[in-house]
Amino acid sequence: MDMYNNILDIKGLKVGQVEDRDALTGCTVVICEEGACCGVDVRGSAPGTRETDLLDPINSVQKVHAVMLSGGSSFGLEASCGVSQYLEEKGIGFDVGVAKVPIVVGAVLFDLAVGDCKVRPDKKMGYEACVKATDKELNQGNFGAGCGSTVGKSLGQDRAMKGGIGSYSISLDNGLIVSALVAVNALGDVYEDGKVIAGVMSEDKSKVLNGYDILKNSMQSGGFDIDNTTMKNSMQGGGFTIDNTTIGVVATNAKFDKSGCKKVAQMAHDGYARAIFPIHTEHDGDAIFALATGEIESTTTVVGSLAVEAVEKSIINAIKNAESVDGIISYDELKIK
Repeated sequence: MDMYNNILDIKGLKVGQVEDRDALTGCTVVICEEGACCGVDVRGSAPGTRETDLLDPINSVQKVHAVMLSGGSSFGLEASCGVSQYLEEKGIGFDVGVAKVPIVVGAVLFDLAVGDCKVRPDKKMGYEACVKATDKELNQGNFGAGCGSTVGKSLGQDRAMKGGIGSYSISLDNGLIVSALVAVNALGDVYEDGKVIAGVMSEDKSKVLNGYDILKNSMQSGGFDIDNTTMKNSMQGGGFTIDNTTIGVVATNAKFDKSGCKKVAQMAHDGYARAIFPIHTEHDGDAIFALATGEIESTTTVVGSLAVEAVEKSIINAIKNAESVDGIISYDELKIK
């Protein structure tokens, strides 16, 4: 089988994305028409989610039919209603006798600080994303939930770099596939092989700084010095904001129940930690959903370990496919400089 090297390598999944490039926001939907077991793990302290309680292994519904990733902060949760409408029209959902109820879970990220904060993903946009869903092609970078994503906000939004949405897939000889799809909108910097590739920009936006050093220095009395300019203490001066959150989906063709999926989601957060630092802060609402379509026997140790790599490389792909927009510099533009 030909591989896409992204989440579409998982048979039975479709991805649809819609974005408003003027308002800099959008949404991404992962549809599993036949249903898939799902677990979730939320690590950030500022989450915005839908139906995550349903995914607790003790609760009755076993499968979901879609995962929605959206911009717009809590306003963006409305996009999932469009997904529900679309799936109901297609006769997809949990059969309760009098109707089929689509099980749609999701999470949002905060992108209101870029573009037009009055425009958010809504029911119409969520529905349109479903109409556009395909199992043939996946765009990465400034698409869907990654449209208004930014990273490296230790000194505020005006010194951030462009984030985006990215995907990566791993396959083994026995047929096991583990993939990820991540919308990267982090407070922290993004790393590849221990080096910052996207993060806090210098004042003249000619180079990327180290957000961790900024965080440490911000605790020193009197602020800190960057580019020979004394900055106010970010912890006291409001430099840190809640306009963050990295959200994603891990998908596998392995056979797991909801508890197994939750364990995979837990382990997959290590992929966040390998590629983003700092991560899981009080200013992030980081979440990962894990889907299992149930074709191949495996273990959570194997799948969870592969998920770490898939998530890490999805994040890097998001950054490397992003494009500069509205004065927010991308990885590619920084390389040219």
